[in-house]
Amino acid sequence: MNTILISIIAIPIIEIMIFIKIGENIGAINTILLIFFTAVVGVYFARIQGIKTLKNGLINMYQNKLPFYEILSGASIAIAAIFLILPGFFTDSIGFLLLIPLTRKLILYPIMRKSEVKTKSDNTIDAEIIEDKKDEL
Repeated sequence: MNTILISIIAIPIIEIMIFIKIGENIGAINTILLIFFTAVVGVYFARIQGIKTLKNGLINMYQNKLPFYEILSGASIAIAAIFLILPGFFTDSIGFLLLIPLTRKLILYPIMRKSEVKTKSDNTIDAEIIEDKKDEL
């Protein structure tokens, strides 16, 4: 709870500081145009990555595999699109990091590893019950 509150306060402060620094160097209008440019380009790439992830998920479903990575990847692409739509360079950099497949895989690997440990520790034994006298009353 405290980390969410701190991030709600810290992220806008970081964004404003970056706006000021970039605005000093390239000007206010260019900074605003750059914000719109990163939003448009980011949403475009999020759409492309989302379609690729959906295609890979459908291929895994046709092969009777659980598309666990594709589900997490799709969620991270949605979060990346939200970060890219929000105005700011800090959130845009986080969004672009989530859009790049290599960095997304590095971020999602610990989550996937934890789920593999949980599924491998399943101690279920498949068995069949055979009754010798099942026809007798």
